[in-house]
Amino acid sequence: MPDRPAPKRIKSMDELLMAVEPENQQTNIKSGVVRLKFSQVDPYPNHPFRLYSGERLDDMVASISNYGILTPMITRIKDNGRYEMLAGHNRMNAGTLAGLDEGDFIIKENLSDEEAWMYVIETNVMQRSFADMLPSEKAAVLALRHSKMFSQGKRNDIIAELRMLENPQYIKEKSTSPLIGEKLHSDVQLGIEYGLSKNSVSRLLRIDKLTQALKGRVDASQIGIYPAVALSYLAEAEQQDIEKVLSENEFKVDMKKAEMLRSYSESSKLNEKTAYQILSGEVNKKPKSTTPSPVKIKHKVYSKYFPADTKASEIERIVDEALEWYFSSKVKEGTPK
Repeated sequence: MPDRPAPKRIKSMDELLMAVEPENQQTNIKSGVVRLKFSQVDPYPNHPFRLYSGERLDDMVASISNYGILTPMITRIKDNGRYEMLAGHNRMNAGTLAGLDEGDFIIKENLSDEEAWMYVIETNVMQRSFADMLPSEKAAVLALRHSKMFSQGKRNDIIAELRMLENPQYIKEKSTSPLIGEKLHSDVQLGIEYGLSKNSVSRLLRIDKLTQALKGRVDASQIGIYPAVALSYLAEAEQQDIEKVLSENEFKVDMKKAEMLRSYSESSKLNEKTAYQILSGEVNKKPKSTTPSPVKIKHKVYSKYFPADTKASEIERIVDEALEWYFSSKVKEGTPK
């Protein structure tokens, strides 16, 4: 693999603010810091992390209003000539709210999709506590680490670059010690690193298999982790059918329904109609019986007319004759209004 060009070191605030190239040279400079309009930059598709909100967003907007965006954002060029954000979604959002319409960017070239994804994930891991992440965000982090294409060496390089942007002396200060350590792949090792049990890691890796819409429902606690794991085994089209049914109704997804949906999927019987029947509970409803409910006569009623030693068959015969006489006499007399 060819050596990547070393990113430009920013040694002072003055250098950062002056590191702007003329507009007509922007597309020709990839490894240094360039100035881009926010309107030229698109968010990373299906970005797995929520943008800051509340007090954290307010603090960032206030800081940018006072000092500007101190750390350059990172993008790559798309096929259509626009730019794709890799690191800096929150900075650009807060900068926009602070009244800015442009900022400093580092444009990466010759990145594989895997490397671009690493920038997206590792930036957010550095900025947020893993424990505070939503289930789908944790799932995205673990899925990257668990990927067969994952390279610890590339990850180390990216983390070093991101940390150097925050602290230009980082590499020099940390050069004698490893950044991360051994390459980790197994559920057990990931669990140790992130403070999770092996089963929790396995469940979160399944959550990453859900569609974005269903992940959103898991994050909003509308679907529990265990039912979500069952749904993760469904094909994407089947998950989309389930989302459509849920979005049009107020059905809940419990473990029993989730397992039934998976069972129908495995037998190729799951579609929008059967998903509706399962989620609505229709599948488990017993058909209404056409047989009249049995009538029981209380002991205090029939004991007034029959001795205690009267056989049940005799009581049944007499009651039948009495009812026959009663209704026949009503017919003769005419039913009273």
